[in-house]
Amino acid sequence: MLREVLTQLANTLREEGTIDERESFIDATFAAAKGSGAEVGLTKRGKGVKILAIVDRHGLPLSVSTHAANHHEVTLVQLSFDFYMLEAKPEHLIGDRAYDSDGLDDILKQDGVNLIAPHRSTRKLKTQDGRHLRRYERRWLVERFFAWLQWKRRLLIRWEYYATNFLGFVQLACITMLLKQF
Repeated sequence: MLREVLTQLANTLREEGTIDERESFIDATFAAAKGSGAEVGLTKRGKGVKILAIVDRHGLPLSVSTHAANHHEVTLVQLSFDFYMLEAKPEHLIGDRAYDSDGLDDILKQDGVNLIAPHRSTRKLKTQDGRHLRRYERRWLVERFFAWLQWKRRLLIRWEYYATNFLGFVQLACITMLLKQF
């Protein structure tokens, strides 16, 4: 139900011109999990959950999802598009070095999405040029989104046993962010 509200809000804001999905940013953050339950992964930092988000060029959420923290972010990108709130996919998706993957590039190009991510230091074949990487400088917008999200004390630590309850709190926080645009 919260996802439907998020979708309606995002589409309304897109029609008004507040949301611009052509250039979107993707990243994930870690939330510690004090209890146990589904979708809690064990990492070097302890038990936790990853909150994966795609935001527009103004820092407004287009997709939020929660996953176990022991999964790599590249494998979660396709799952984040299942939670995408708009009909139109972004033209450019900008991420950090964790998203530098030839397989992910190919999958997203089939959907018409251009992935822009700086290369890892171990990469042999360079595929990004400087013109596209200039867009990477505005990736602070997704970091600001996570800062806004972590102002909600309930989301800093996952206390809920059920993963759907925690996802509901994350979606509720995104609804409050979108409602401030009206």
